[in-house]
Amino acid sequence: MTALPPDFFARPAAEVASDLIGVTLLVDGVGGPLVEVEAYDPTDPASHSFNGQTPRNAAMFGPPGHAYVYKIYGIHWCLNFVCQPGSAVLIRALEPLHWLSRMQERRGTMPERQLCSGPGKLCQALGITIAHNGLPLDAQPFELLPASQSHEVATGPRIGITKGMDTPWRFVRRGSPFLSKPLR
Repeated sequence: MTALPPDFFARPAAEVASDLIGVTLLVDGVGGPLVEVEAYDPTDPASHSFNGQTPRNAAMFGPPGHAYVYKIYGIHWCLNFVCQPGSAVLIRALEPLHWLSRMQERRGTMPERQLCSGPGKLCQALGITIAHNGLPLDAQPFELLPASQSHEVATGPRIGITKGMDTPWRFVRRGSPFLSKPLR
């Protein structure tokens, strides 16, 4: 299977986000198909890029097809895929299929549906840290493989934000038990 090329990401974040559902994300061989993502762009008051470039969000203004990693609440790493300048897709959840034992070593023994059901959980399970910030998504340790089948994609409001709450830029695989929260 051919990995996704960087130009896949050189589009508006909401378009990329919708097309990412079902794509398999592997980090050093660990991961699975994406089931939940959220889009952010520089016109969006909830986006880290809304007030311009800073040292923290500099990766968002770099080339498409790179990782933007940041820490939330001073505790959890979050992984984003950079799209057009100042825009990115937050990776919220995936179905843990590849190297499940490694994910369980990192997260502890729990039901599979809880291993990667949220951006912080996903990063812990995949071993994502600030060391991944700015890395290209088409080279190791990342591997992004096209969806092997089509999925019904549903949209709704994003989670855990206080601005732009009604923007329907949360994209999920309808019916997936691996979501961080059910779609309302």
